Amino acid sequence: MGEFPHIAAASTHYGANVLIAICGGIATALSNALALLTQHLPQIPTDLSRSLSAKFFYLLRQPMWLLGWLALAGSLLCQSIALHYGPLSVVQPLLVTELVMALLLRRLWRHQTLSRRAWISAAITTLSLATFLILARPSGAQEPAASRWLSTGSVMATLVVVCLWAGRRGSPTRRAASFAVATSLSWAFEATLIKQLGDEWTQHGLGGTLGNWVLYVFVAVGLVGLLSEQTALQSGPLGVSQPLIVIVDPLVSMALGATLFSEKFHGSTITQAGALVALAVTGVAALSLMRATPEMQRITHR
Repeated sequence: MGEFPHIAAASTHYGANVLIAICGGIATALSNALALLTQHLPQIPTDLSRSLSAKFFYLLRQPMWLLGWLALAGSLLCQSIALHYGPLSVVQPLLVTELVMALLLRRLWRHQTLSRRAWISAAITTLSLATFLILARPSGAQEPAASRWLSTGSVMATLVVVCLWAGRRGSPTRRAASFAVATSLSWAFEATLIKQLGDEWTQHGLGGTLGNWVLYVFVAVGLVGLLSEQTALQSGPLGVSQPLIVIVDPLVSMALGATLFSEKFHGSTITQAGALVALAVTGVAALSLMRATPEMQRITHR
Protein backbone atom coordinates (compact mmCIF):
# COMPACT_ATOMS: atom_id res chain seq x y z
CA MET A 1 0.00 0.00 0.00
CA GLY A 2 3.02 2.24 0.57
CA GLU A 3 3.64 2.29 -3.16
CA PHE A 4 0.20 3.73 -3.81
CA PRO A 5 -0.36 6.52 -1.24
CA HIS A 6 -3.22 7.98 -3.30
CA ILE A 7 -5.14 4.70 -2.97
CA ALA A 8 -4.62 4.66 0.79
CA ALA A 9 -5.73 8.29 1.06
CA ALA A 10 -8.85 7.62 -1.01
CA SER A 11 -9.70 4.59 1.13
CA THR A 12 -9.30 6.61 4.32
CA HIS A 13 -11.44 9.42 2.91
CA TYR A 14 -14.17 6.97 1.90
CA GLY A 15 -14.11 5.37 5.34
CA ALA A 16 -14.45 8.75 7.06
CA ASN A 17 -17.36 9.73 4.82
CA VAL A 18 -19.20 6.48 5.48
CA LEU A 19 -18.66 6.91 9.23
CA ILE A 20 -20.20 10.40 9.05
CA ALA A 21 -23.11 8.99 7.01
CA ILE A 22 -23.71 6.22 9.54
CA CYS A 23 -23.63 8.63 12.47
CA GLY A 24 -25.95 10.98 10.60
CA GLY A 25 -28.35 8.15 9.79
CA ILE A 26 -28.48 7.01 13.42
CA ALA A 27 -28.96 10.62 14.57
CA THR A 28 -31.84 10.93 12.09
CA ALA A 29 -33.47 7.80 13.50
CA LEU A 30 -33.03 9.08 17.05
CA SER A 31 -34.53 12.46 16.15
CA ASN A 32 -37.52 10.74 14.52
CA ALA A 33 -38.04 8.57 17.59
CA LEU A 34 -37.84 11.60 19.88
CA ALA A 35 -40.38 13.44 17.72
CA LEU A 36 -42.68 10.45 17.86
CA LEU A 37 -42.53 10.29 21.65
CA THR A 38 -42.84 14.00 22.41
CA GLN A 39 -45.64 14.72 19.95
CA HIS A 40 -47.76 11.91 21.34
CA LEU A 41 -47.30 12.95 24.97
CA PRO A 42 -49.68 15.97 25.05
CA GLN A 43 -53.26 14.92 25.77
CA ILE A 44 -55.83 17.19 24.12
CA PRO A 45 -58.79 18.00 26.40
CA THR A 46 -62.11 16.55 25.26
CA ASP A 47 -63.77 19.96 24.94
CA LEU A 48 -61.14 21.01 22.35
CA SER A 49 -61.07 17.83 20.30
CA ARG A 50 -63.72 18.96 17.79
CA SER A 51 -62.12 22.28 16.89
CA LEU A 52 -59.04 22.12 14.68
CA SER A 53 -57.94 25.67 15.53
CA ALA A 54 -58.46 25.10 19.27
CA LYS A 55 -56.37 21.93 19.12
CA PHE A 56 -53.62 23.72 17.21
CA PHE A 57 -53.34 26.65 19.64
CA TYR A 58 -53.49 24.28 22.59
CA LEU A 59 -50.60 22.26 21.18
CA LEU A 60 -48.60 25.43 20.53
CA ARG A 61 -48.55 25.96 24.32
CA GLN A 62 -47.22 22.45 24.97
CA PRO A 63 -43.39 22.38 25.29
CA MET A 64 -43.17 18.68 24.45
CA TRP A 65 -45.12 19.11 21.23
CA LEU A 66 -42.86 21.98 20.18
CA LEU A 67 -39.82 19.88 21.09
CA GLY A 68 -41.15 17.26 18.72
CA TRP A 69 -41.11 19.72 15.84
CA LEU A 70 -37.56 20.74 16.72
CA ALA A 71 -36.65 17.07 16.66
CA LEU A 72 -38.18 16.74 13.19
CA ALA A 73 -36.16 19.72 11.99
CA GLY A 74 -33.06 18.10 13.46
CA SER A 75 -33.98 14.89 11.68
CA LEU A 76 -34.06 16.64 8.31
CA LEU A 77 -30.70 18.30 9.01
CA CYS A 78 -29.07 15.04 10.10
CA GLN A 79 -30.47 13.17 7.10
CA SER A 80 -29.17 15.88 4.77
CA ILE A 81 -25.67 15.60 6.24
CA ALA A 82 -25.77 11.80 6.15
CA LEU A 83 -26.89 11.68 2.52
CA HIS A 84 -24.29 14.24 1.50
CA TYR A 85 -21.47 12.07 2.83
CA GLY A 86 -22.82 8.59 2.19
CA PRO A 87 -24.85 6.50 -0.26
CA LEU A 88 -28.60 6.11 -0.04
CA SER A 89 -28.01 2.38 0.45
CA VAL A 90 -26.23 3.13 3.73
CA VAL A 91 -28.34 5.96 5.13
CA GLN A 92 -31.90 4.89 4.32
CA PRO A 93 -31.77 1.38 5.81
CA LEU A 94 -30.45 2.94 9.03
CA LEU A 95 -33.75 4.78 9.44
CA VAL A 96 -35.32 1.44 10.43
CA THR A 97 -33.45 1.82 13.73
CA GLU A 98 -36.04 4.47 14.59
CA LEU A 99 -38.08 1.53 15.91
CA VAL A 100 -35.23 0.52 18.21
CA MET A 101 -34.62 4.10 19.34
CA ALA A 102 -38.30 4.54 20.16
CA LEU A 103 -38.17 1.33 22.21
CA LEU A 104 -35.20 2.60 24.21
CA LEU A 105 -36.78 6.00 24.80
CA ARG A 106 -39.99 4.39 26.02
CA ARG A 107 -38.05 2.31 28.51
CA LEU A 108 -35.53 4.91 29.71
CA TRP A 109 -37.71 8.03 29.61
CA ARG A 110 -41.26 6.82 30.14
CA HIS A 111 -40.25 3.73 32.16
CA GLN A 112 -42.60 1.48 30.23
CA THR A 113 -42.45 -2.26 30.72
CA LEU A 114 -41.76 -3.91 27.38
CA SER A 115 -42.05 -7.53 26.37
CA ARG A 116 -39.14 -9.89 25.93
CA ARG A 117 -40.18 -10.38 22.32
CA ALA A 118 -39.79 -6.65 21.69
CA TRP A 119 -36.23 -6.63 23.02
CA ILE A 120 -35.26 -9.74 21.06
CA SER A 121 -36.75 -8.26 17.88
CA ALA A 122 -34.86 -5.00 18.49
CA ALA A 123 -31.58 -6.86 18.94
CA ILE A 124 -32.10 -8.91 15.77
CA THR A 125 -33.05 -5.78 13.82
CA THR A 126 -29.86 -4.04 14.90
CA LEU A 127 -27.51 -6.99 14.36
CA SER A 128 -28.94 -7.99 10.98
CA LEU A 129 -28.80 -4.39 9.74
CA ALA A 130 -25.16 -4.10 10.83
CA THR A 131 -24.44 -7.39 9.07
CA PHE A 132 -26.02 -6.09 5.88
CA LEU A 133 -23.91 -2.92 5.89
CA ILE A 134 -20.69 -4.83 6.65
CA LEU A 135 -21.27 -7.41 3.92
CA ALA A 136 -22.72 -5.14 1.24
CA ARG A 137 -20.40 -2.15 1.73
CA PRO A 138 -22.52 0.09 -0.54
CA SER A 139 -20.66 2.86 -2.33
CA GLY A 140 -21.08 5.23 -5.23
CA ALA A 141 -21.26 8.98 -5.63
CA GLN A 142 -21.79 9.61 -9.34
CA GLU A 143 -23.82 12.75 -10.01
CA PRO A 144 -26.94 11.89 -12.03
CA ALA A 145 -27.37 13.33 -15.50
CA ALA A 146 -30.45 15.42 -16.22
CA SER A 147 -31.84 12.67 -18.47
CA ARG A 148 -31.54 10.13 -15.66
CA TRP A 149 -33.38 12.44 -13.26
CA LEU A 150 -36.14 12.90 -15.83
CA SER A 151 -36.61 9.20 -16.55
CA THR A 152 -36.42 8.12 -12.90
CA GLY A 153 -38.70 10.94 -11.77
CA SER A 154 -41.25 10.06 -14.44
CA VAL A 155 -41.31 6.41 -13.38
CA MET A 156 -41.65 7.31 -9.70
CA ALA A 157 -44.41 9.84 -10.37
CA THR A 158 -46.31 7.27 -12.45
CA LEU A 159 -46.05 4.63 -9.72
CA VAL A 160 -47.22 7.09 -7.04
CA VAL A 161 -50.21 8.16 -9.17
CA VAL A 162 -51.14 4.50 -9.77
CA CYS A 163 -50.99 3.80 -6.02
CA LEU A 164 -53.07 6.86 -5.19
CA TRP A 165 -55.64 5.86 -7.82
CA ALA A 166 -55.75 2.30 -6.47
CA GLY A 167 -56.31 3.65 -2.96
CA ARG A 168 -59.48 5.50 -3.93
CA ARG A 169 -61.61 2.35 -3.79
CA GLY A 170 -61.63 -1.08 -2.29
CA SER A 171 -61.42 -2.53 1.19
CA PRO A 172 -59.76 -0.62 4.05
CA THR A 173 -56.81 -3.01 3.82
CA ARG A 174 -56.32 -2.33 0.12
CA ARG A 175 -56.65 1.42 0.57
CA ALA A 176 -54.19 1.51 3.48
CA ALA A 177 -51.69 -0.60 1.55
CA SER A 178 -51.99 1.52 -1.60
CA PHE A 179 -51.47 4.82 0.20
CA ALA A 180 -48.66 3.32 2.30
CA VAL A 181 -46.78 2.26 -0.83
CA ALA A 182 -47.34 5.73 -2.31
CA THR A 183 -45.85 7.18 0.88
CA SER A 184 -42.79 4.93 0.69
CA LEU A 185 -42.22 5.76 -2.98
CA SER A 186 -42.52 9.49 -2.27
CA TRP A 187 -40.18 9.40 0.69
CA ALA A 188 -37.61 7.29 -1.13
CA PHE A 189 -37.52 9.74 -4.04
CA GLU A 190 -37.47 12.62 -1.56
CA ALA A 191 -34.27 11.15 -0.10
CA THR A 192 -32.59 11.35 -3.51
CA LEU A 193 -33.62 15.01 -3.72
CA ILE A 194 -32.23 15.69 -0.24
CA LYS A 195 -28.93 14.17 -1.34
CA GLN A 196 -28.85 16.32 -4.47
CA LEU A 197 -29.80 19.45 -2.50
CA GLY A 198 -26.84 18.88 -0.18
CA ASP A 199 -24.51 18.73 -3.16
CA GLU A 200 -26.06 21.86 -4.67
CA TRP A 201 -25.65 23.75 -1.39
CA THR A 202 -22.00 22.71 -1.13
CA GLN A 203 -21.16 23.65 -4.70
CA HIS A 204 -23.32 26.72 -5.29
CA GLY A 205 -24.44 28.03 -1.90
CA LEU A 206 -27.87 29.39 -0.98
CA GLY A 207 -28.38 31.35 -4.20
CA GLY A 208 -27.69 28.35 -6.39
CA THR A 209 -29.93 26.12 -4.29
CA LEU A 210 -32.86 28.55 -4.45
CA GLY A 211 -32.51 28.79 -8.20
CA ASN A 212 -32.42 25.03 -8.76
CA TRP A 213 -35.43 22.89 -9.68
CA VAL A 214 -34.48 20.27 -7.07
CA LEU A 215 -35.65 22.40 -4.14
CA TYR A 216 -39.15 22.90 -5.51
CA VAL A 217 -39.60 19.29 -6.56
CA PHE A 218 -38.44 18.32 -3.05
CA VAL A 219 -41.18 20.47 -1.49
CA ALA A 220 -43.83 19.05 -3.82
CA VAL A 221 -42.78 15.43 -3.25
CA GLY A 222 -42.62 16.02 0.50
CA LEU A 223 -46.20 17.29 0.54
CA VAL A 224 -47.41 14.31 -1.49
CA GLY A 225 -45.65 11.95 0.91
CA LEU A 226 -47.12 13.66 3.96
CA LEU A 227 -50.67 13.61 2.60
CA SER A 228 -50.30 9.99 1.46
CA GLU A 229 -49.06 8.97 4.88
CA GLN A 230 -51.91 10.63 6.74
CA THR A 231 -54.44 9.11 4.33
CA ALA A 232 -52.87 5.67 4.77
CA LEU A 233 -53.13 5.92 8.55
CA GLN A 234 -56.79 6.89 8.36
CA SER A 235 -57.88 4.53 5.56
CA GLY A 236 -57.32 1.14 7.14
CA PRO A 237 -55.45 -1.01 9.66
CA LEU A 238 -52.18 0.41 11.00
CA GLY A 239 -50.84 -3.13 10.96
CA VAL A 240 -50.98 -2.92 7.16
CA SER A 241 -49.81 0.63 6.46
CA GLN A 242 -47.01 1.00 8.97
CA PRO A 243 -44.95 -2.10 8.07
CA LEU A 244 -45.15 -1.11 4.40
CA ILE A 245 -44.01 2.44 5.14
CA VAL A 246 -41.13 1.35 7.37
CA ILE A 247 -39.85 -1.49 5.18
CA VAL A 248 -40.59 -0.47 1.56
CA ASP A 249 -38.99 2.98 1.86
CA PRO A 250 -35.37 1.75 2.34
CA LEU A 251 -35.79 -0.94 -0.33
CA VAL A 252 -36.93 1.60 -2.92
CA SER A 253 -34.22 4.01 -1.76
CA MET A 254 -31.54 1.42 -2.47
CA ALA A 255 -33.00 0.81 -5.92
CA LEU A 256 -32.93 4.55 -6.59
CA GLY A 257 -29.37 4.75 -5.30
CA ALA A 258 -28.36 2.15 -7.88
CA THR A 259 -30.22 3.75 -10.79
CA LEU A 260 -29.56 7.42 -10.06
CA PHE A 261 -26.22 7.56 -8.27
CA SER A 262 -24.70 4.31 -9.57
CA GLU A 263 -24.34 2.85 -6.08
CA LYS A 264 -23.04 -0.71 -5.97
CA PHE A 265 -22.59 -3.53 -3.50
CA HIS A 266 -19.10 -5.01 -3.16
CA GLY A 267 -17.81 -8.50 -2.55
CA SER A 268 -18.38 -11.91 -4.07
CA THR A 269 -21.72 -13.32 -5.13
CA ILE A 270 -21.91 -15.27 -1.87
CA THR A 271 -21.18 -12.12 0.15
CA GLN A 272 -23.87 -10.16 -1.67
CA ALA A 273 -26.35 -13.00 -1.18
CA GLY A 274 -25.54 -12.95 2.54
CA ALA A 275 -26.13 -9.19 2.58
CA LEU A 276 -29.56 -9.62 1.00
CA VAL A 277 -30.46 -12.33 3.51
CA ALA A 278 -29.41 -10.01 6.35
CA LEU A 279 -31.57 -7.26 4.86
CA ALA A 280 -34.55 -9.61 4.67
CA VAL A 281 -34.03 -10.61 8.30
CA THR A 282 -33.95 -6.92 9.22
CA GLY A 283 -37.35 -6.40 7.62
CA VAL A 284 -38.89 -9.42 9.35
CA ALA A 285 -37.41 -8.43 12.72
CA ALA A 286 -38.64 -4.84 12.33
CA LEU A 287 -42.12 -6.14 11.59
CA SER A 288 -41.97 -8.38 14.67
CA LEU A 289 -40.82 -5.41 16.76
CA MET A 290 -43.78 -3.32 15.65
CA ARG A 291 -46.22 -6.10 16.45
CA ALA A 292 -44.62 -6.75 19.83
CA THR A 293 -45.01 -3.09 20.77
CA PRO A 294 -48.54 -1.90 19.89
CA GLU A 295 -47.70 1.78 20.38
CA MET A 296 -45.01 1.43 17.71
CA GLN A 297 -47.78 1.09 15.16
CA ARG A 298 -48.56 4.77 15.67
CA ILE A 299 -45.24 5.90 14.23
CA THR A 300 -45.91 8.65 11.74
CA HIS A 301 -42.48 10.16 11.30
CA ARG A 302 -39.55 9.09 9.16
